[in-house]
Amino acid sequence: MGSVKDLIVIEKPLKNKTGRGRFIFSDRYSVFDWGEMPDHIPNKGKSLCISAAYFFEKLKSLGIKSHYLGLVEDGNKLGRLSDIKAPINIMEVKLLRILPPLQKGSHYDYSDYENENNNFLIPLEVIYRKSLPKGSSVFKRLEEGSLKLEDLSLKEMPHPGQTLGNPFLDVSTKLEESDRYLGWKEAQKIAHLGDSELEEIRKITLLINELIGQEANKIGLKYEDGKIEFGFDEERNLIVVDVLGTLDECRFTFEGIPVSKEIARLYYRKTNWFKELAEVKKRDSINWKEKVNLSPPPLPARLKELISMAYCAFTNEITEKEWFKNIPSMRKLLEETSRIINSV
Repeated sequence: MGSVKDLIVIEKPLKNKTGRGRFIFSDRYSVFDWGEMPDHIPNKGKSLCISAAYFFEKLKSLGIKSHYLGLVEDGNKLGRLSDIKAPINIMEVKLLRILPPLQKGSHYDYSDYENENNNFLIPLEVIYRKSLPKGSSVFKRLEEGSLKLEDLSLKEMPHPGQTLGNPFLDVSTKLEESDRYLGWKEAQKIAHLGDSELEEIRKITLLINELIGQEANKIGLKYEDGKIEFGFDEERNLIVVDVLGTLDECRFTFEGIPVSKEIARLYYRKTNWFKELAEVKKRDSINWKEKVNLSPPPLPARLKELISMAYCAFTNEITEKEWFKNIPSMRKLLEETSRIINSV
């Protein structure tokens, strides 16, 4: 499946029929499109599974369709979150076809999508930005000129931590070797979306992120940005796929301190590995990973432990249930995390 979760295919998706599969959420993690990092984060997989299920079930109550079927307990028993007694890491979902674009040198050919009508993953990632935390890719893109102030409805350069007056909906590729930001016209073109379909994607994205923001606010978190993926079912209805609302899909902060794998990103940005990776990506957008000589170093032991507890604390607090025992408060965890990051 990927660097973070595995997939068991129970029924393969066909052209006119969804399949069925199971996500196995692992304790692996990935940053900067690198793939699996050297450490595993204890309890991360179970935390992601439970928090994702929580948000999928919230979507259903709002009438928003998704590929979520339920959680798997005791091998084959399928149930809702309220049926589960202890944290687990297996979720059953509908499966859609994945249609990778054809790679032609440094370009990708999406012409196959012109003849496809249903039951496939839309090859886009939709990013919702409510604010611009330190480290947001927006600052780099503004400096490079690939993004303009008017795109963000701004008249002057923003500062780290700035909240936007209106949410900014961004979009990138999903199935290329490295995610590539797009304008909405190009995104619509490569996925061959109708005007009404594009508008519905934007509308659903705003509804979902209003929900995530409300849920985060109730536990004292600020929702900064997040990503959502979509697909078409057998009747070309839009459905939300992959997962949403978790610490891997979203960026949350607690009084300015990150509460996600952004903690690991902050640490790695100070390493020689990241410096080389960034330079290689500037020169080569295709097969860039093969040209990076250094490997990412392991996380400091205490930082890894704190990240693990942050995932657990988020799941406990967002669901209002103590799935993970003896977890310190979010405030205490993040204050120590901040001290370690700043001392590197």
